[in-house]
Amino acid sequence: MPHARKLVIVESPTKARKIQGYLGDEYVVEASVGHIRDLPQPSELPVDMKKGPYGRFAVDVDHGFDPYYEVYADKKAKVRELKKALKESDELYLATDEDREGEAIAWHLIQELKPKVPVKRMVFHEITREAIHRALENTRELDGDLVDAQETRRILDRLYGYEVSPVLWRKIRQGLSAGRVQSVATRLVVERERERMAFVAADYWDVSGSFAPTTGDDAGQAFKARLSGLGAERVASGRDFDDLGRLKVRTGVAHLDEAAARAVVAGLADADFAVRSLETKPYSRKPAAPFTTSTMQQEAGRKLRMSSRQAMRTAQALYENGYITYMRTDSPSLSTEATDAARRQAAELYGPEYVPGAPRLYASKNKGAQEAHEAIRPAGDAFRTPAQVAREISGDQFRLYELIWKRTVASQMADAKGSTASVRLAARLTDAAGDLAGRDAVFSASGTVITFRGFLAAYEEGTDVTEDGASPPSSPRETRLPRMAEGDALDGTDLSAEGHATTPPARYTEASLVKALEELGIGRPSTYAATISTIQDRGYVRTKGQALVPTWLAFAVVKLLEEQFRWLVDYDFTAEMEADLDQIAAGDRDRVAWLTRFYFGDGTGDATGWGLRDIVQNLGEIDPVAINSIEIGEGIRVRVGRYGPYVEDLAAEVAQGQNPPRASIPEDVAPDELTVAAARELLAAGADDGRVLGRDPESGNEIIAKAGRYGPYVTEVLDLPEIDPSLSAAAQKKAKAAQPKPRTGSLLKSMALDTVTLDDALKILSLPRVVGTDPESGEPITAQNGRYGPYLKKGTDSRTIASEEQLFSITLDEALKIYAEPKRGRGARAATPPLRELGEDPTSGKPIVVKDGRFGAYVTDGETNRTLPRDVTPESITAERAVELLAEKRAAGPAKKRRTTSTAKKPAAKKPAAKKPTTKK
Repeated sequence: MPHARKLVIVESPTKARKIQGYLGDEYVVEASVGHIRDLPQPSELPVDMKKGPYGRFAVDVDHGFDPYYEVYADKKAKVRELKKALKESDELYLATDEDREGEAIAWHLIQELKPKVPVKRMVFHEITREAIHRALENTRELDGDLVDAQETRRILDRLYGYEVSPVLWRKIRQGLSAGRVQSVATRLVVERERERMAFVAADYWDVSGSFAPTTGDDAGQAFKARLSGLGAERVASGRDFDDLGRLKVRTGVAHLDEAAARAVVAGLADADFAVRSLETKPYSRKPAAPFTTSTMQQEAGRKLRMSSRQAMRTAQALYENGYITYMRTDSPSLSTEATDAARRQAAELYGPEYVPGAPRLYASKNKGAQEAHEAIRPAGDAFRTPAQVAREISGDQFRLYELIWKRTVASQMADAKGSTASVRLAARLTDAAGDLAGRDAVFSASGTVITFRGFLAAYEEGTDVTEDGASPPSSPRETRLPRMAEGDALDGTDLSAEGHATTPPARYTEASLVKALEELGIGRPSTYAATISTIQDRGYVRTKGQALVPTWLAFAVVKLLEEQFRWLVDYDFTAEMEADLDQIAAGDRDRVAWLTRFYFGDGTGDATGWGLRDIVQNLGEIDPVAINSIEIGEGIRVRVGRYGPYVEDLAAEVAQGQNPPRASIPEDVAPDELTVAAARELLAAGADDGRVLGRDPESGNEIIAKAGRYGPYVTEVLDLPEIDPSLSAAAQKKAKAAQPKPRTGSLLKSMALDTVTLDDALKILSLPRVVGTDPESGEPITAQNGRYGPYLKKGTDSRTIASEEQLFSITLDEALKIYAEPKRGRGARAATPPLRELGEDPTSGKPIVVKDGRFGAYVTDGETNRTLPRDVTPESITAERAVELLAEKRAAGPAKKRRTTSTAKKPAAKKPAAKKPTTKK
């Protein structure tokens, strides 16, 4: 085998294998598997640095915001492997992605590998043989400005999170997080829910009917029309009301109630209808631009019902396998070769008349569009149709490729053409209309005729889904009106009055939230998927169908941020911050000066001069009760407690020293659904003493069954003496803690609250049950029901058992047999066969399988386990995706453990951050 002379480093193993196939034996392509190093947690800094300038953030904020980087623990072997490969090479090609993140990965590789051979930066936006060879011939130097921009973002996020998140921990709940984009995204979702909570529905009525010409070639051809005016007044529709249910304009608008609408129907029973006006206009529509990261995520959500994260992962796989161009881009433009390919394919598939005379050119409306040079499109100088790739890819990858192909080809096709006709017809109301008699009732209808489909033959852009999950049409439907002329008589039939109510603003979906963030200039489209996943994982947002619903926890977090850090969650400020970071990437702004203003301020002491450090240090008193309370009305409020949200009635009369009535809020109740009436129902249900099952024959205590926040349960009612109210609050609390606690137990899965019997309850309350004594150790063995199901316990040794029924039937011999088996780890179950086998892992060389675990399906190679993400199923996961998941888990490293002794080996001294290159080619 010839000696390798040139080393090419990319991020992904899949990408490495694909590129290796395009290069000769003189090249060796290796993968870094993402970033190799990052800012460590301050607790993981070397001992001699923890009390120094890097101790708080792993960034020296007093000396140019100098970062301290450490190689990930699980990447040290990879770095050694790359160094070994580099020693055998004469040239190094850094072929990481062409965006800021990829530029930063390349820079970190240089700092760790310390190459002594020529280094070339190799960039491409598609993985095809032609693109890779073009990239080899057109290398450049590392772009220091892009590296600066990425490092500034990383430091900014560290300062933001480490200063603001602890405030959330102290005042709301441990483990919460704040972030530059995630906090603003959460605020958007919460503000929309506030609008829905404040919304007041307005009722209005209208009239519709069927109409048909009485003469002419189209005589008898019926069409639908709706009442649009009464005399000189326009009939109110939903858009005429504000969110408080009031008419926006009170003059010239007729607001019909049910009586008036029915009077109109009665007054038109024998009326003569005639055409008052007919207008025809040409209809033309242009195709949408090729996909950017943002528009691809939006359309994948609308048309394919993919989450943003799922769309990006699928696009990543398509890119790395050479099917599409780079999927992180703000630019909708196409190269000359791509434009020619799209026009050529459109002409071949649909005919030359479907291609305009000149290519269509698209430019980004986003001033900060710098992430890449071209839109997302099929790879290559000649596109492969979906039919041509159908044998190679399937499932989500095929569906997304087809969407990208259609959008790209359609973008170079001709406009859709047609005409739109609008007709107004009227009749005079008779005396049967009561007070409305004598007025003209005007009806309106329109129809569109598409005479040339143009780009619609290939693709039509979708629109955001509505609250019920339906997707409205994005253009007028092709409907025809019969041929009519002004003055023609019409027959009116099926006249009916219809009642309507205005609806609150629709909640955000992932697609519409991505659109809103992009329109506001907040964040970057390449990070939106991660942002939406973060706010879901943090418990700030949950999904209800396609809609994003904020939790009460999100209300508390946003309330604190708005009151104490208003500027940090201000939409304009966040957008300006993004623009500033773009200027750093362009080399037009100094990173240190910008970070200094952000963290230390400009000396004015005003929030407009920023200065996060001083703002955090001078917050003053924050009342956690007020922060965690959301007023509902009439003295009722929601409290965000340690164990979840609950509602309490402050207006209720209670004895001195007693808490007001409280009730937990079920997780499936959205904030806008918790009206005063709904809250009172919860409080009433919470006050329910439960269903009495009978009395325990041994203790004589009453046994009841109740519904709780974590499901139905049974408990006993103890007859406890009252605590002396004259005692101090502390003494009362101590006395209450000394009282015996009632036995309580959750219902088994086979039981229901309305059918559980006294015998069932007594069995549950008998747990834990003593099965017997281990003859060897003398320790008792008990059967217990826990959070993760039934199990046996002997001292500190717990073993899972198969079913809840075994809790009451398992014998000592059966228990001893279970304990005689080798322990498979805490809570481990009996080994089960794999769900799927996916081939060999390129890193460990071991077979990858999908298994079913306690916390769901997971992928493993026997050494590394990774739970499948929520958007990946055992049936849909590919071998490539499994390799990526395992690589990500290795990159994340083992769970952090607290150091309990001071005998650990002293880490190496600080590695100073190397100066970044400042020249660009």
